[in-house]
Order: sequence, then structure tokens, then C-alpha cells
Amino acid sequence: MGVPTLGCHCRVCSSRDPRDNRMRASVLLVHNGQSAVVDTTPDFRHQALRVGLDRLDAVLYTHAHADHILGFDDIRPYNLRQQAALPVYAAPETLETLKRTFAYVFDSAPAISTIPQVTLHPIDGPFEVIGARIVPIPARHGDIGVLGFRFGSAAYLTDFSILPASSKPLLAGLEDLVIDALRDTPHPMHQTVEQALALIEELQPRRAWFTHIAHELPHSETNARLIAAGFPHVALAYDGLHFEVRV
Repeated sequence: MGVPTLGCHCRVCSSRDPRDNRMRASVLLVHNGQSAVVDTTPDFRHQALRVGLDRLDAVLYTHAHADHILGFDDIRPYNLRQQAALPVYAAPETLETLKRTFAYVFDSAPAISTIPQVTLHPIDGPFEVIGARIVPIPARHGDIGVLGFRFGSAAYLTDFSILPASSKPLLAGLEDLVIDALRDTPHPMHQTVEQALALIEELQPRRAWFTHIAHELPHSETNARLIAAGFPHVALAYDGLHFEVRV
């Protein structure tokens, strides 16, 4: 829902720490002068303006829930600026939901105004975008399948509750792992902090970052708690966080 959450005045939603202001989860990959975004959230326009994103070369989707796809229409300026359709990569079921949700893009009806111009690419194994090899990481988000992505020495796994055993070898030897950790209280579709830490201990990345964080976790206090618990290499991600990745 983002933080502050609408109508809420809890201590995190009322915090003056800018790291407690959280737009919906997404990540930008930049390599060889090109850019790809993972998920076009309802905040995508503001996120792109914040980082000065003048070029977009591909979109990857983890799954088709509203907080991950509803910025889809805002790719239009890149179509116009670059005079090209954008490649979109996602699992087949995610592409089908995109087609239903944004039927005006795919129904072949004459368009009076601009609409997103895309080419759809079903993910069925590793693929390459912006000169980097992307490895899809299957996971479960409650009762639906979702994808995480590995790119070189880093991986991004948002919105999942179960990581199948078959996916774990794909995450060996990571330097950076961005991982779902919604809150402390159990949730049927997301990891708790405790579950995320258990998986981090199993996978042994050099660093780990929590994402898709609800308003139950204050940034500074939670980071201090992680250090006290023996996890100095784990921290909450925050809007604007960036780091280099070996690809």
C-alpha cells in the first residue's frame, strides 16, 4: 500500500525519517547505457522522475498484482521518445493478466490517442536484456506463482512466501540479495522478518536487503534490531538505494 499508508497515523506513517517513506516495490537495472525496470508500480512515474530516467529499454514483471503493474501506461513517453516498442518479459500467466487489465493496448481497436507499444516475451528460462543475463527464480506468493530475478552477483525476490528447493541453487554465491520481508506478523502471501532471516542464513549472501516493507517496521529501529540479533549484513532497503552489481 506504500508508506505512509492512506488514513494511517502510526509512528512509521508519521515518521520524519525519509527512509520510512516507501513507494511500491520496484528496481531499476542500468547496464551499458541501457535501463530495464522490474515492475511498473502505481508510483512508476514518480520513481522514474526521481532518478531522471530518460531512457527505458525493457520491462520485467515479477507477477501481475495491482501494486506491480498499474504504472504500465506510463511507459508511453519512452515509446514516443525512443520511437520504438518496449520489450516486456513475464511469465505467460502474467502476460495474460496484462492483456486483460490493459485490454485497450491489445484489442487491435484503432487508437485515437497514444497507447503503450510493447512486444511480449514469455519467460521460460534465462534471457538477456540490456546486455546482461537474467535468470528467473520461481517462487510462490500464497497460491500463485511469481518470479524473482538474478542478474550476475545480485538477485531480487519480492512478494513471495515460499521459495521452492529447486530455486535455491540458482541463488548460490550472491553478493546482494533483495528479499521480501513484509513485517513480523505472519502473512499468507509474504515472508516475515524471521522467515527472511532464516532464508538468508541458508543462502549466505554477502549482503541482504529487505523490500516490500509494511508500515509495521520502522527503518532505523529495525536495522538496529538486526545488528543486535547478529545480522549486521542485513538491512531494510529504502527508496533511492543503489549499489553496483557484477554481471
